Amino acid sequence: MIPSPLTRAELARRTGDAATPAPVRIVHLGLGHFFRAHQAWYTAHAADAAQWGIAAFTGRSSASAEALTRQDGLFTLVERGPDADRIEVIGSVVEAVAGDDSPRFEALVSDPLVAVITLTVTESGYRLTTAGLPDLDDADVRSDLDALRAGGPAAATVLGRLTTAFRARRDADAGPIAVVPCDNIPGNGEFVARGATAFAELADPALAAWTRSNVSFVSTSVDRITPHTDEVPAVVSGAGWLDDLTVITEPFSDWVLAGDFPAGRPDWESAGARFVDDIEPWENRKLWLLNGAHSLLTFAGAPRGLDTVAEAIADPDCRALVESFWAEAVACLPDGTEHERYRAQLIERFANPRIVHRLAQIAAEATTKVQFRFAAVAERSIDAGRDASASARALATWIAWLRTDPGAVDVRADAVAAAEASDEPISAIIALVSPKLAALPDFVDHVRRLIPVVTTDCSKENQ
Repeated sequence: MIPSPLTRAELARRTGDAATPAPVRIVHLGLGHFFRAHQAWYTAHAADAAQWGIAAFTGRSSASAEALTRQDGLFTLVERGPDADRIEVIGSVVEAVAGDDSPRFEALVSDPLVAVITLTVTESGYRLTTAGLPDLDDADVRSDLDALRAGGPAAATVLGRLTTAFRARRDADAGPIAVVPCDNIPGNGEFVARGATAFAELADPALAAWTRSNVSFVSTSVDRITPHTDEVPAVVSGAGWLDDLTVITEPFSDWVLAGDFPAGRPDWESAGARFVDDIEPWENRKLWLLNGAHSLLTFAGAPRGLDTVAEAIADPDCRALVESFWAEAVACLPDGTEHERYRAQLIERFANPRIVHRLAQIAAEATTKVQFRFAAVAERSIDAGRDASASARALATWIAWLRTDPGAVDVRADAVAAAEASDEPISAIIALVSPKLAALPDFVDHVRRLIPVVTTDCSKENQ
């Protein structure tokens, strides 16, 4: 018997729940796995979920929007523990829209009922320079800027979409709104505020002034391991669903937010989210300990012939690298920031063999990731007068990995190649992630000496 398609009518018939979706009050950019496992999950579990529907826009492809529309916005979430699965249907996405549907986007953000714009964007996806300003060397950024100046919508970049949203909302006199980036960038609210406001200033100074007065940018720390998987939808056939959009994630989740919501927000804390005055300790804890470890396991594990995070953390040498880096990183956290239990949880999460998190997936955009995950720890350690050997070794492991020609996607690949071809390649490569560290000869020499050591260690492992 072929399982039923996933529709709200069928769900209501089986569960007795109402088939009517919640009204759209959140617009989301980035209809990917993590969004569905995280922000959509928290919204579905909020005590007032019936009041907060999400309209989610894809990137440039319309495929996922079309597939989700066929399922009335519903999708199956599989929480994969070490021993068993927990399966549930998430209904908080009430509309799925192709990213290039600018009329629908403008109509939604012009509605006073819409109170929040959330984003899931990679570090490089904002198209900002290291100074946090729009990258005018990027053709899509220039294209969106030209479109806005000509009075049209812009949909090629996140900056263009946000500026389009602000203009539409201002013109409709729809009131203030909150923007909530959900990514791995430190101080992401301030980071996006600076870039988006600067882009609006280039397009229309009056709009930039409106943005400063009417848009709140909320900083967040997001945490839930949700790897992309090739597993077939049959994982949910036992639940009676035929779902081409199944998301597989771990049981653990965490969301910390800091900022204002001038038009309201869901009761996310009833689903486990935390609202704090100072986000920095929590985002750094997650960025350095989870994301930093992921990158280090990738750079050390892949040359050893390891394929997944679970395999890498089981390797004694890889685990020792991680724990050494953690010891240095936690010294950079403010006193009182809990990290011992978090580290123990991370080891358990990494070791879960049923979450197939491939190192090759983590390898993408490595240069930008290293800037925030390794270089930031080295800078803080040195500024505090502490030893930075572990972060130096992490940087050396990254550079040695680069020289294996991993072929990972990296928007800064040309800059890496140019640095490698320079007269002082180690210094030049380090300068890509931290000009401050590159200006310290002793630190650069330390990294230079470590590169052949980590390279030899990996070679021995493969013999």
